[in-house]
Amino acid sequence: MESMTSTPATAPADGHADLDSLLSALVTGALDRRAPTREAALALLATGDDALLDVVAAAGRVRRAFFGRRVKLNYLVNMKSGLCPEDCFYCSQRLGSQAEILKYSWIAPDEATELAAKAVGAGAKRVCLVASGRGPCDRDITRVAETVAAIKNDTPDVEVCVCLGLLTAGQADRLAAAGADAYSHNLNTAQEKYADICTTHTFADRVDTLRTATAAGLSPCSGAIFGMGESDEDVVSVAFALRELDPDSVPVNFLIPFEGTPLGGRWELTPARCLRILALFRFVFPDVEVRLAGGREIHLRTLQPLALHLANAVFLGDYLTSEGAPGGDDLAMIADAGFTIEGREEATLPTARAEQVALRRRGAGTELPANT
Repeated sequence: MESMTSTPATAPADGHADLDSLLSALVTGALDRRAPTREAALALLATGDDALLDVVAAAGRVRRAFFGRRVKLNYLVNMKSGLCPEDCFYCSQRLGSQAEILKYSWIAPDEATELAAKAVGAGAKRVCLVASGRGPCDRDITRVAETVAAIKNDTPDVEVCVCLGLLTAGQADRLAAAGADAYSHNLNTAQEKYADICTTHTFADRVDTLRTATAAGLSPCSGAIFGMGESDEDVVSVAFALRELDPDSVPVNFLIPFEGTPLGGRWELTPARCLRILALFRFVFPDVEVRLAGGREIHLRTLQPLALHLANAVFLGDYLTSEGAPGGDDLAMIADAGFTIEGREEATLPTARAEQVALRRRGAGTELPANT
């Protein structure tokens, strides 16, 4: 992917280009792996709902050019849930959270390996090992390294991504030596807005960790969360900040407003807004994995199949502390929309609000089977 210093894709100079001209310029630039200008990115987010299908179709051209009709499946394993000392306002695991989520210390490596094996059996190509906390201690790194090695021993071809928070010197190298393929650490929102969603660490801390992981040879995975009161300017800013970090995978999350967190009352997203954000990320990251991540079920609802024309990857099953759609339903949706699971030859919500956030009560940390 070319850097932001390359010649940008622009809308015509008069600033009042019609929709066809805007989308044509965005598509042409993306197919050449060029970034859109900030002006064009903002214009895309400002398009009305009448233009939604045109926006999806244009970004879909870029998605198909680089990824065809393939959908990559990712699966989360929450290895340590809740009781985090950080105060990220969106997070159900934050310091002071009153959300009634599952709370448990580290699950055993064999349990994580079993969950990973089931996910791979359901079609997952990447398994993401996640633990709450500011960052790991050396003992935590040892534990995760053992888990990575066990997963790789059982399923050598699966990608293993690790997400443990802020890293200190040498920790990324140990994870890479253990066989981890990637490290995930989201920027979450624009630098200018970061203090509005977290006070216990900074935007720069997150950037430093991602650069540390990349320098150790781990594939960088970093994205954002939308629906936290950000402006169009904020959306564009975090997209461009992410592009500068040159990630290989970009998860796009939509806020899950957990009751008992500071953002528990925010339900400002519409399906159309979500689709425009996904389209922007496809134009900013034309040849990079854009992953449809947390919150897709409750915010995109019946328009989820349209999102597959923009994102080329999804999370299968449950998230860290909330339940996702049944895995079989997602596989059916992907097939019905005319897409295929990456790595396999064959194809593989109501308007109510708060009650749609279903707290996870199965999988890691419980005796109930995982949603795969």
